This record gives sequence, C-alpha cells and structure tokens, in this order.
Amino acid sequence: MLRLLLTRLLRLLPVTWGIVSVFFLLSRALPDDQLLARAIESQLDTGSRAITAPQRQALELQLRRRLGLDKPVFYFSIQRSATGGQSHWRWHGLRNQYHLWWLDVVRGELGRSYRDNKPVASLLIETLRFTLPFTAAAAFLAIGAALWLSLWMTRHSRWRSYLLTILYSLDALPLFVVALVLLYLLANPDMLALFPVYGFDNPEPTDTWLANVGSYLHHLALPVFSLVLITLPGLVTQLDASLQHELQTAYAVTARAKGLAFRQVVRHHTLRNALLPVVALVTDLLPAMVAGAVVVEVIFALPGMGRLLADAAAARDYPVLQGSVLLIASVRLLSHIVADGLYWQLDPRLRSQL
Repeated sequence: MLRLLLTRLLRLLPVTWGIVSVFFLLSRALPDDQLLARAIESQLDTGSRAITAPQRQALELQLRRRLGLDKPVFYFSIQRSATGGQSHWRWHGLRNQYHLWWLDVVRGELGRSYRDNKPVASLLIETLRFTLPFTAAAAFLAIGAALWLSLWMTRHSRWRSYLLTILYSLDALPLFVVALVLLYLLANPDMLALFPVYGFDNPEPTDTWLANVGSYLHHLALPVFSLVLITLPGLVTQLDASLQHELQTAYAVTARAKGLAFRQVVRHHTLRNALLPVVALVTDLLPAMVAGAVVVEVIFALPGMGRLLADAAAARDYPVLQGSVLLIASVRLLSHIVADGLYWQLDPRLRSQL
C-alpha cells in the first residue's frame, strides 16, 4: 500500500505545482496600478494631507520594493526591441518573484497580505479554525444521510422514484439559492425566526463552555444544512445506482436464493462493493465543501476562509489568493491519496496486484 500511495503522490505533485505556478504567473500578468494605488491610500491616514506627485512616486517605489514587485516575474522574459525589430530572450537569474516565492513556500512563509500586511499563513490558519470544523461536519452529515437514504430506498422501492425526483430537483438548484431559501424560511421574522440571519457572536468570557457550544451550533445550523442539501443528491443517486447494480449481480441473486434475508445481503455483501464507485465522490467532498464555503460564508457573513478568499479576490490581494490556491490544491492532492488508500482497503483485487 505504501508503494501505491508514494507512486500516486509522485504523479500528483507535478500537477499541484503546475496549478499553483499557472495561477502565480497569471496574477503577475494583471496590471498592478490599482493595487498600488489602494496600498498607497492605506498607508496614509484617512483625511490626511495630500501628497505631491514626486512623493507619490517615491512611496510607490518603496511599496514595490517591499512587496517584491520590482524584481522580474520569472527566470527569463522575451522582450521586443524598441525599434520594432525581432524579439530577444533575456535571462534574469534566480532573483525573480517566482523563485523567491517558492523558496518562501518551502520555508513555510506565504508572504504578507497587501491589505493589512499580516502574514498569509496566520490568516489562513485563523480562518481555517472556523471553516474546517463546520465543513467537515457538513461532509460527515452528508455521507451519513446519503448512506441511510440509499439503504432506505433499497428496502422501500415504491418510494424510490418519488425521492429520486426530489433529489434531482434539489440538485438543479445553485448553492446560493438553497442558502437564501433557508434564510427566508427559517431566519425570517415573518416566517420562522428559528436561526440568526447572519454573523457569528464571539464567545463571552463569562459564558460557560456549554453556552458557547450552543451558540456555535445555533449560528452554523443553516450554513451546514445548506452544504448538506447541495451535496446530498449527488451522493445518494450515485450510491443508489451502485447498490441497484450490485443487487442484480450473480452473487447477490444466489445469496437471496439460498434464503439469506434481504437486509443481510445488502449490508454484508453488496454494500461493500457498492461503495467503490462512491469513494472518489466522498474524498472530493472536503475540497468541494471549502469551495462551497465561499458562497455560504459570504451569504451568512461568517468569518471563515471562504469569506477571506472572497474579500481577497475583490481587493486583488494576490498573496492571500496564492496561499489559498496552494492550500486548496494540497487538500485536493491529499483527497486523491486518501481515495487510493480507501480503494486499496475495499477492493481485494488491488492488493493482489501489488
């Protein structure tokens, strides 16, 4: 198994490197005039004196040096001559933005935010402490609900078509529509004001841990429910189709002919094989939940990684965006490795081939 996982890791590492590198180079290809102007304004006190053009140029040069934007973007560049002649190739060496950024990544440094000059790594860790628990909870709830619904539909086949119709309809709805409908129905004073509309209350020092946990669950109920509802149709339909296929195989029909109860055939024989096609979907849940957290945290005004990513995109805060892309790509890489490990555990044919 270790050899299998190492082989998959060596294959996926170049893909992750390519995704992050392309995003880095694309972010550097965009103009930075508005970015520098916004950074200059943030350096000045609100309502302070106006600065002259030479002072602004000096401040812009200082910011370029501090942000590393005064260095070449890549190891080389292709430049066109001023007279309109042939282009020529120019080597810049190792003192370029791309090389220095990867050196910082190897050292665990992801740079500093353009907006508040805070370390990107600390921003990601701070927001992940909020986003990871509720996205993981949504993923586990979706898996448990999908497993229960799929098994229930195998025992109650007459309700299967009705439930699948509801799931197909739910699958057609975007995540923001589901979140807004839940807000309207369950957080509206004119309907059922059961949950808070938006935001998250910081725990008070005088509150007990039980009160803090209750407030945490109360504020995250609708975001988690939104993610579960948008994820459930794909899992249930895939697992149900796999179960129906396995129930028609020869070994399942033979087990039923020998008098084995239908529930025992499903739980002890067909379920294990039916889980194989769903493994890839399950291991992709956490990265997909992080992507869905962008929508959910913006709608519900939650202080998580999704909100940080949306704000960074609006402000063109490239270090935060690059760190987020690197983190999401790493989680995706880890999910593929976990999927291979689960395949190895569930399918004896893979173990016999190694």
